[in-house]
Amino acid sequence: MIILIIVIALAVIFLLYGVSIYNRLVKLRNLVQEAWSSIDVMLKKRHDLIPNLVETVKGYATHERETLDSVTRARAQAVGANSVESKEAAEKNLNQAMVNLLAVAEQYPDLKANTNFQQLQSELTSIENDIEKSRRYYNGTVRDNNTLVESFPSNIIANIYKFVKSPFFELENAAEREVPTVKF
Repeated sequence: MIILIIVIALAVIFLLYGVSIYNRLVKLRNLVQEAWSSIDVMLKKRHDLIPNLVETVKGYATHERETLDSVTRARAQAVGANSVESKEAAEKNLNQAMVNLLAVAEQYPDLKANTNFQQLQSELTSIENDIEKSRRYYNGTVRDNNTLVESFPSNIIANIYKFVKSPFFELENAAEREVPTVKF
């Protein structure tokens, strides 16, 4: 009788431990999704700001059509990207196009002095900082999720309920991790 009680108690303990692991996995999956949503919001703000910046530059740099078109194309790609991997690649292209756009802007003193351009550039810098914070938070939640998904014994529960590792949101080139700065 005592052995039966011990076996039942152990089974209950293992069951409760399994439920606890399952709940942690669900919580981390939801945190990863929330963090990605935060990145998406920041990227949308950035994508919404870019047309205004392009239009401002367009008024001053009419013969720089190729640069302006490349920013527009890169923005469209970034807006249309769905997965973490495709967003990562699209944002890399958009970052490069924005660096080129801001470099073009440096060539026009009247544009650099334009209050609207300065405000847009300030907003872009602020959004870039917010994006970086969101990426760090996202990657932290991904790290915690992936650790739990891969660690023993939680990996058993993760495999049973088909929890998977989440991809990190990283830039390939270390130099691209820095927010672009343009000095006027």
